[in-house]
Amino acid sequence: MTETGAGRVGAVTAAVARQVRELRAARGWSFEELAGRSGVSKGMLVQIEGARTNPSVGTLCRVADAFGVNIARLLEPAEEQTVKITSATEAPVLWHGEHGGTARLLSGLGEPDLVELWDWRLEAGESHPSPDHPRGTREVLHVLTGTVLVRVDGQDHPVRAGETIEFHADREHGYRNDGTEPARLMMVAVTPSGEWDRRTRSRRPRQD
Repeated sequence: MTETGAGRVGAVTAAVARQVRELRAARGWSFEELAGRSGVSKGMLVQIEGARTNPSVGTLCRVADAFGVNIARLLEPAEEQTVKITSATEAPVLWHGEHGGTARLLSGLGEPDLVELWDWRLEAGESHPSPDHPRGTREVLHVLTGTVLVRVDGQDHPVRAGETIEFHADREHGYRNDGTEPARLMMVAVTPSGEWDRRTRSRRPRQD
C-alpha cells in the first residue's frame, strides 16, 4: 500500500472511531448495548473506538444501522452544506476484493431516508456476500461493464452491462463476477431512517 493509501485508510479508521464513540456516548449506550443492537462483538467495537482496526463494510453497515445513520455519517462529521462536490478519488474504499476489486462509497444522504451511492468493481472470480439490511431497505444496481450475478434469497439473477436490477435488500443477498472480465456497477441503497435493533428486528426513531 502506498503512503497516500495508508494515510487514507488511517483517516477513515480515525473518523469511524470518533463517530462511533460520539454516537454511542450521545445515546448513553454501553458497549454491550451497542453489541446487542448491531450484532457486532463487544471486542470488535472496542477495537473500532480505539482506532485499532479497519472494519469491514459489513461491520460498518451493522453499526450504522444500529445508530440509524448511513455509513457516510461514520466516515466524516455531518456538515451543513448547500452544495458539495467531491472527486471519486476522494471517496473512501471500504471493500477490497482478493483480485483487486473495490467498493467506493461516493456519497450518502441522511434525511429523510438513508441513501448511499456506491461504485463497485468486481474482478473476475470475486464475490461479496451481504447480510440482510434493516426491514424496508432496497437496492438498485446498474451494471456498466461485464456481467454481475446478483443473488437474492438464494436465487441468482444475471445482470449484464446496460441492465438495472432493483430488489428488497432486507434479506440475504450478494454479488459476484463469474466471468473472465472485470465488472463495474453503480449501486444505490435506500434504508428507512431509524435505529435498528437486531435483537428484536425492530426500528425506532433515531436520536439526533
